[in-house]
Formats: sequence, C-alpha cells, structure tokens
Amino acid sequence: MIRLTPLQARRFLLLKHGLLGGHRFTGKQGVLDFIRQAGCIQFDPVDACGKNAELVLQSRVKGFQKDDLYQLLYVDRRLVDYPDKNLSIFPVEDWPYFERYREAARLHGESYPQMRALCGEVRAAIEERGPLCSDDLTLDGAFFWRSAIHWSGGTHLARSVLEQMYSSGDLVIHHKRGTRKYYDLSERHLPSELLHAPDPLGDEAEHQKWRVLRRIGAVGLLWNRPSDAWLNIWGLKSAQRSAAFNQLLLEGSILDVSVDGLRDVLYCRAEDAALLDTVLADAPHKPRCELIAPLDCLLWDRRLIRALFGFDYTWEIYTPAEKRKYGFYVLPLLFGERFAGRVEAAVDRKSQTLTVKNIWYEDGVRQTKKLAAALEGCLKRFSRFNGCARIVDAREV
Repeated sequence: MIRLTPLQARRFLLLKHGLLGGHRFTGKQGVLDFIRQAGCIQFDPVDACGKNAELVLQSRVKGFQKDDLYQLLYVDRRLVDYPDKNLSIFPVEDWPYFERYREAARLHGESYPQMRALCGEVRAAIEERGPLCSDDLTLDGAFFWRSAIHWSGGTHLARSVLEQMYSSGDLVIHHKRGTRKYYDLSERHLPSELLHAPDPLGDEAEHQKWRVLRRIGAVGLLWNRPSDAWLNIWGLKSAQRSAAFNQLLLEGSILDVSVDGLRDVLYCRAEDAALLDTVLADAPHKPRCELIAPLDCLLWDRRLIRALFGFDYTWEIYTPAEKRKYGFYVLPLLFGERFAGRVEAAVDRKSQTLTVKNIWYEDGVRQTKKLAAALEGCLKRFSRFNGCARIVDAREV
C-alpha cells in the first residue's frame, strides 16, 4: 500500500486536476483532454459568473474561452450533453456505454401510447423543419406521464416529449440560445458506428465497475464509502460498490493509498502511479490562485475535501437567503496547496462588469502581499473569461 502524508495527498489531487504548477491543459485541445481525463464534467444552467462546466474549465485550461466548449459540443461534435453524474458533458466516443439508460427510457415511453404518437409527430416536424425547441411545437393532448405528473397540451407537453426523445437517444441538443435547447435528430450528428453500437458492457456488474473506475479518475482519490461521487450509477448499493472496488483491485486497475490520519483507505487509478512517484519525491510546485466551480469534480466528495484540506464547502444556491452562511453563488478560492477562502462574484453583461460581492478567508489564512497579488491576477483572468471590461469590489463601495 502506498503511504502519503495529507500534504502529499493534496498535491496529488491538485496535480491530477491541473490546478498546481504550470498549466497541463491549454486551449481547445486542453478542454477535450481534461474532459477525457475526468470522464465527464457536470452541467448546471445557472450563470451568475459562468456556468458550472465553464467554471470547471476556466480554472484548469490556459486561455479557455466559453466558445471553445460550445464549439466542441455543437460544431465539432467531439463532446455530447447527456446524463452521467446528473446532467453532464462527456466525450462522444463514450456514447455506447450509456445505451442501457437510453433503452430504459425507450421502454418507459413505450408504455404510454400517447407518448409514442407524439414522438412520431415531433420527429416528423424536425425532419421537415430542422432543429426545434419546445416553443416551436404546438402539441395537443393530455395524459399522465411518469405516473405522478399530469402533462397537458402546448409548450409544456412539447417540452416533455422532447426530453423523452432526448433521453431515449432519438434526439441530441443541436444548439442552445441562453438556456433554451434546440433539438435535432441524432442520426444527423452522431457517427453511425457510435449511434448504433451495442452496449460494450452487457453485464450490469461490469457496467458498474466501469462507472466506479470513471468516477475515481474524475476525483483523483476516492474511498469505498457512500458519496455524491456515485450519483446516477443505477443499482450501485454498498455491496455492488465493494464488489466493483475488489474487482478493480484484483485486475490492477486501481491502487490503494493510505493517508496519515485517515482511517479509510483511498484509491486512485493505476495509470496515475507516475504521478504518485512525483508527489512522493516532494518536489516544489509553483502555486496557482484559482476560483473553483461549485460542482467541480474535485469537490464531488465534500467529506473527502474536508478530511484532506480542512475545507468545509456547501453550495448554498438552494438555501433560503436568511439561512445562508455566505451567499447565493460562492466559489471556493484555491491558493497553492490549500483552499484559502471563498468568493461571491456576479457578472453584469450589459455593463461588462464583474462585481466581487464578498471574500471570506479561511481561519489561519494570512492575507499577505503574495496572496493579494495572486488573487488580483486570478480575478483579472476571471473577468476576461466572463467578457468583462472592469472589476468592481463591492466591499469598497
């Protein structure tokens, strides 16, 4: 078993994610490379100062622009939107591995004759008119869908039909305008060899093992215990998760890691053995200052982050305002090998202004000139990423 100090474990995670030292990921190719490493990045539509997927990439990819991700999704078609860890973005070559989820959606839809008829109507409309959103469709009908929800006619019904066809793989997102999604037929955008490929992992246990390995790679280090990192892996209860870990260890696909002071064993992908050697050499790395996305794959196991970094982060976006400790959309602030604090920022696109609403530093963080200079540079990059021409510090107003 490999033994690490907590500092070495932190370094391993940050180097794995490209958040310490020089940038490992650069430009449009860097976007693709990081998402392939992570397996997927989580999507969320809220855009206070960039959407979650964009925020993940801006912290790691040198020179990242929001259009890089848009191009890879909707022009180059190297990436695809589809549920993985909740709604996610992942490499298009992984499409066949999610066939069981599309098949489950098809079987569910077939039990509703009205839905089958409406899907045919929508397909005919898209074949004739091209990519459409729910506002472009007028559907008539009323029926119970998913047992508990009653859908009636109009846009509401159109949205549910489009989402069903998207879930079953008949449609993909063609493009977006703001938060509005336009759908088109999958066969127009996905290669036939991917679109019609069988599930590479017919056995459920093999599929779960593949997903567990994927999530270990996404976070970097994970333990065999309940975690948000396992969200949306169907049927993965404690016994199935342990079986997957045991099999991955037997196959040599993962390595077990002991961290001083942690009771639980952690695991990393075997392909990261060279990175472990780098960390064990205790070589210094140039610190970076970065704002981290609230649903960043580094943070998928908040208890692990608390155990290794001593940083307790809760995304308070759904917490009532009067009960929030910090703010509506607060980003963790990484400086060097620790989380130095958290920042609440908001973008006004009309005035092209990034407003820093507040900064909360962690206990024990010294507000040195070095930290101040690093944070200033970080906020300037963050402002450019958001297309802002100026930065306003609301604490000084």
